[in-house]
Amino acid sequence: MPAIVSNVTVPLLGLCDTAISGHLGSEVFLAAIAVGSVMLNVVFWMFGFLRGGTTGLTAIAFGRKDDEEVVKVFYRSLFIAIITGLILIAAQNPLFSFLKLVAGPDEEIINPVKTYFDIRIWGSPALLATMAISGWFVGVQTTFFPMLIAITMNIVNIAISLILVFPMEKGFEGVALGTVVSNWIGFIIAIGCVMVFRKGKRMKFSFSHIFHGGLWKYFKVNSNLFLRSFFIICVTMGVTAAGSRLGNLTLAVNVIVMQFFQFFSFFMDGFAYSGEAIVGKRMGENNYEMLQRSVRRLLQWTLATGIIFFVIYYSGTEQISSLITDNPTVISGVTDLLLWICLIPLLSCWAFIYDGFYIGVTATGRLMISTFLAAITFFGITFVRWGCGDFSIGVCNNHYIWAGFLSYLAVRGIYLSMMWKSTVEKIRTSTQLFNPN
Repeated sequence: MPAIVSNVTVPLLGLCDTAISGHLGSEVFLAAIAVGSVMLNVVFWMFGFLRGGTTGLTAIAFGRKDDEEVVKVFYRSLFIAIITGLILIAAQNPLFSFLKLVAGPDEEIINPVKTYFDIRIWGSPALLATMAISGWFVGVQTTFFPMLIAITMNIVNIAISLILVFPMEKGFEGVALGTVVSNWIGFIIAIGCVMVFRKGKRMKFSFSHIFHGGLWKYFKVNSNLFLRSFFIICVTMGVTAAGSRLGNLTLAVNVIVMQFFQFFSFFMDGFAYSGEAIVGKRMGENNYEMLQRSVRRLLQWTLATGIIFFVIYYSGTEQISSLITDNPTVISGVTDLLLWICLIPLLSCWAFIYDGFYIGVTATGRLMISTFLAAITFFGITFVRWGCGDFSIGVCNNHYIWAGFLSYLAVRGIYLSMMWKSTVEKIRTSTQLFNPN
């Protein structure tokens, strides 16, 4: 539940920045926030392994009761996160040039987007480090502190942004500055939470913690997660690119449909985080029976959640859409996709929960393969004109976009579920982590 609450607070931050920008007197600022946020999110999503990979490695060490390794993973993750953030700051100009080519913003908003990007990038070390610490907390079986950190960061961000923009009249720059300040305050709070959690236990730092005894394993696990994130971003951007080829109405419809997916993901990510922590801990304990029992219980919770959301979406899609927009044409376009919306929770839930299982046992190679195969499926269904009277490259209609996206999610879940038993057995026999009795 704390993990779910943490996820639900995330969109509040973007909503606040958008609302503040909307009161600055020009739509240019709204557009700049939208484009700048997307560009930065792409960067930070690519380094999501700092959370997931840290969780799996920490959970296994925690299950083994290897406190020294738990501390090593903490410092290793923190070091890599901060160094990565500093590299992003140093490379901000070429990075922005590349992302500008990808995003393709109008000339009118390039300057404010650059301003927003240049300010926000200074929060990178703190934000990435906080992600790593949150993953470490999940690995040691607590989601309370990540929830506390997320909520505090959002409150601080909203308060400071409002103060900088209005009383202090910092304007558009104040929105970005507020986010940067909240990133660094969040990092300080995260460090404080670690000290409280450890309750006087030693957290002795040594460079050997970083460079010896597990650095290769850390990079092996996280390089696969990095590639997985890349494929996920390709698919996400592919949905937008495909929609843009069908016109602004389709783009508007798809933005709303994607909200159905993202809202469901807030809940499923909570179960996935639990899967990472619990499965990793059971693996570290050499308790194969409890690992399988935990997996069965989490699958039951996953199916129940998927069915509940199926009922909600089937009965309330039009009503939910009307809360987001009052445009009848857009609402009609959304309801025309009712079949795909209802299938979102049933077909995507398995991808979420099995992601958690595989991260928990650090079998990230198969995670990467599953996402690669699923991405190929998406682009094959979405951009090949199978049912439009010919065989060519192009987007046929919006139903093909969502058929491709749901197939992408289904392939991930099916592949991972089929490979799960052999994955656990391979780990069990090759590393001798489990007691054969």
